[in-house]
Amino acid sequence: MTPNRLPPLPAVRAFEAAARHGGFQSAGEELHVSAGAVAHQVKQLENWLGVTLFQRLPRGVALTPAGRQYAEALRPLLNSLAEASEAVKRHGDERVVTVTSVPSLVARWLMPRLGRLREQHPDIDMRVLASLHPADFAREGVDVAIRLGSGPYPGLKSDVLMEEWFSAVCSPAFKARAPDLRTPADLLRYPLLHDEVEMRIPDEVSWARWLQAFGVSYTGPARPSFSHTYLTLEAAANGQGVAIAAEAFIEEDLRSGRLVRLFPQRVLGPYRFHLLRLPDAEARPAVKAFCEWIMSEARELAPA
Repeated sequence: MTPNRLPPLPAVRAFEAAARHGGFQSAGEELHVSAGAVAHQVKQLENWLGVTLFQRLPRGVALTPAGRQYAEALRPLLNSLAEASEAVKRHGDERVVTVTSVPSLVARWLMPRLGRLREQHPDIDMRVLASLHPADFAREGVDVAIRLGSGPYPGLKSDVLMEEWFSAVCSPAFKARAPDLRTPADLLRYPLLHDEVEMRIPDEVSWARWLQAFGVSYTGPARPSFSHTYLTLEAAANGQGVAIAAEAFIEEDLRSGRLVRLFPQRVLGPYRFHLLRLPDAEARPAVKAFCEWIMSEARELAPA
């Protein structure tokens, strides 16, 4: 194959993203360029092919039959290119392990432990990505993903990393100001801090579900609320109210004394954190060592 038979690759990438998202704006957000830049690249590709790939509509765009056919043909080719590129990159530096998880787990559980990983495995170089989206192992160069769910995860090796046991926590100062806060029912008289992430997950433990487990009915407003668990816990640590969170998110703050557990009662959530990787990922010694290390760390958190 000679180079002049290949279309301009940046234009191909822009077209594939636009076809997948159904428009130029979302494609531009993915590629970190403007919608106009995507439109320009797509037009360049259309000129090179001599074919119209998108029908321009008064509001948005739509794939033409030729565009749909081209997008379907490109997708496996680009996936293969991404996988081949990541394989070469990994071969180039076997020490790098890329792990992705939700922002709160990265900030509250994984980051405080990376010092211990460095002590035990000084040859491993970590690349940590915080994301709420499903991991695309090939496109993002991900070796390991930690995700909350119930499984199964087809095509991936999956191990249960840890369960979610939810506790009610507050700052020591807040607890000192609430001497009559002795049972879960007493919480109805105090500000309850809400986590929007948990409220968006079906059947996840919310304040209503947590209190219901102890025979307490809660119909109050879901306010104040915060977009991430770590923000909710920061509000609790600053004395703004009581939060509920899984053990993984509060362990370090309980140890340091920034937060205290109000009651011994805990509620088991319906989901578990899973350790996900491609079936052959642990053929790399660094990935295998990281997976064994993080599973060991999670076992220490398991409730007695």
